[in-house]
Amino acid sequence: MNIKKGRVLLAEDDLSLGYVIKDNLVDAGYEVVLCADGQTAIEKFDRAQYDICLLDVMMPNKDGFTVAKKIRQQSDVVPILFLTARSMEEDRIKGFLTGADDYITKPFSMQELLLRMDVFLRRTRKMYADQVQEFRIGTMKFVYSDLKLYTTLDTHTLTQKEADLLKFLCEHANRILKREEVLLHVWGKDDYFLGRSMDVFMTKLRKYFKADPTIILETIHGVGFRFNATISR
Repeated sequence: MNIKKGRVLLAEDDLSLGYVIKDNLVDAGYEVVLCADGQTAIEKFDRAQYDICLLDVMMPNKDGFTVAKKIRQQSDVVPILFLTARSMEEDRIKGFLTGADDYITKPFSMQELLLRMDVFLRRTRKMYADQVQEFRIGTMKFVYSDLKLYTTLDTHTLTQKEADLLKFLCEHANRILKREEVLLHVWGKDDYFLGRSMDVFMTKLRKYFKADPTIILETIHGVGFRFNATISR
């Protein structure tokens, strides 16, 4: 059985180089999504989970710095490595300020890239393993890493986005959350259509919470939400 090492978001506008990198990563056991510009990379990251991101700095339709900023709005831990032909100190500083974990300067060997990726993936996996990914919500148990919500009557398998939303609510329980705050942290941006999607997800979560009347996901009209619940870990 071919076990994948991880899912990689690769943004590289030089497609000949991009396909060389992708083929080598696939051969090494990674699943790779290749994007030819920054805007596409942002859209791909919005729609799926990735274990590591490899970003070219100079790209059309949003450069690597902009993509890194967007990624960091959604995740503090996914590793970001810049692939760049530029080694200017200002670029490195700007990259680190926008959330990059490391740089690798072109031309580079695939062995060097694979070794650096392995270092960051081992670090983040240890970080996730050390983190408590389980929440007690009233009489319910929510295991984020397994995408499971256990009630006294049933077990619900959540989508990744439902789990991300519920985790954010648990981490900010019993306080008012503005709509735009939830959208930025869970979806990475605040717009009308994502807001409609968020309302659908909130409705789904309320159905699960009916098993425990002490759990109330309150809508505060014109402002946002408040997740009224007793939370423990």
